[in-house]
Order: sequence, then C-alpha cells, then structure tokens
Amino acid sequence: MKFTKTNPKLIELIGTLKEKSYQEEVAIWKDVAKRLERSTRRKAEVNISQINKHSSPDETVLVPGKILGSGELDHKVKVVALGFSQKAEEKIAAAGGECLNISEILDENPKGSKIRIIE
Repeated sequence: MKFTKTNPKLIELIGTLKEKSYQEEVAIWKDVAKRLERSTRRKAEVNISQINKHSSPDETVLVPGKILGSGELDHKVKVVALGFSQKAEEKIAAAGGECLNISEILDENPKGSKIRIIE
C-alpha cells in the first residue's frame, strides 16, 4: 500500500523544490525534496548539539525536518528547516543565528551554494 503526503503546504513545497532544481540546474533542491517525501517516521529530527558539532561559524545549515532544542549552540549559524521547536529558536537567536523556512532560502539562495545538509 502506497501512502502519499496529505499536508498541502508540504506537497506545494516539494513541488517548488523540484521545479527550482530543474530551473537552476542544481541537484541540492531535488535532494531536499526527496528527503521531505520520506515517511514521517524517517523524517529528520536534529538537536541543537548536532548543529553545533557539525557546523562552523557563519555557515548555512539545512535540515529537511525539525530542529529540537537539546544541547547548546556556541557560534552564529543560519539554520534552515521545515520546523523549529520553541526552545531551538530561542537558542539559535541567543547565539546570534537566524532561523529560516526552506521556502525562504529558495528565494535568498536559488543556486543552493554553501549550504550543508544535516540529518
């Protein structure tokens, strides 16, 4: 039995990512779209501590899922994700970072350059 996504905003975002991938001829957006198409059980949930460990200052990190607030962030990072917990948003802002939605980064960086994907 095949299941499909029922969230209309998520379906629209996946379509937009695939379209942008073909327009800009870059593979990153198609890769993110495929990761968002996964089942809910396999969707990424990343803690602040993992972002701190796998990123460097002033870097853009993309998580095709949700950011959770466990851990500490000791440097400024621009974090792009499908969703954020309240605690995670507070910790990112306290470190001088920025929280963005995936659709916002498409307009800001259409080529997807210098973006690290973390799961």
